[in-house]
Amino acid sequence: MLNRRELLLSAAAGVVTFALPAAAEARTLSEIKKSGVIRISVPQDFPPFGYVRSDLKLQGYDICLAEYIAKELGVKPDLIRTTSANRIPYMQSGRADIVVSTLGKNPARAKVVDFSIAYGPCVLAVYGPASAKVSKPSDLKGHTVGCTRGSNEDIILTKLNPAGARIIRYEDNSVTAQAYLSNQCELVALIDTIAMTLNKKAAPNRKLEKKFGLRLSPNYIGIMKGDTAMKAEIDRIVTKAFKSGEMDKWSREFLGGPIPKDMLKQEPGDIKW
Repeated sequence: MLNRRELLLSAAAGVVTFALPAAAEARTLSEIKKSGVIRISVPQDFPPFGYVRSDLKLQGYDICLAEYIAKELGVKPDLIRTTSANRIPYMQSGRADIVVSTLGKNPARAKVVDFSIAYGPCVLAVYGPASAKVSKPSDLKGHTVGCTRGSNEDIILTKLNPAGARIIRYEDNSVTAQAYLSNQCELVALIDTIAMTLNKKAAPNRKLEKKFGLRLSPNYIGIMKGDTAMKAEIDRIVTKAFKSGEMDKWSREFLGGPIPKDMLKQEPGDIKW
């Protein structure tokens, strides 16, 4: 049984372990191969990583990687569309086998899932219009900042606890993005590639300008805690995708540039203020 502090940490990380049936769990690698299908939690509302095309099919950087993993395992992909809040619970409850959904590391998540090597570049930052004179956390006084509840952005902003700032937490990434575009919050904490995508939709006076960085937060694949065989196989596949040039191809197509040469070695770290 988790104590109160652990429950709060889990909730902040978007991990709701206490609400899941104890008997349910993700399948092992051998069980997946025997079934011929791997079930993967993927984003459906988070371009350019995962989003729905006009024909209702999924596309994006994470979608390409998820399908590549299935191909390398010799099984079919069953892409389970999830939000930031339920991507880990889906794996814990046995509805998905792994998570390929812009998942960053933090201490609370590390208690309940294992992580692959890094597969996607990601920098978290605070963005806003040019009119907002903000360049460091203390400048947030008197401003409203939107973020997705339970995300790393939420955790970092909460830890910074900028005096006089109002942090508004939204339930998923698409709602957070729309809140900024519709002037419900003056500033927004986002992944750099998401800000780039939003700028295509933003009105001239709402174009996103980077105000200050929060964290280098590479994306990792979430794996059931203690499943060393799955982790070794996923790490092998990610490394192969990097060395073969597949990852660079997806990065250029969806993220707007080449994959960093040190991608596989990147580790998260807060930007100090």
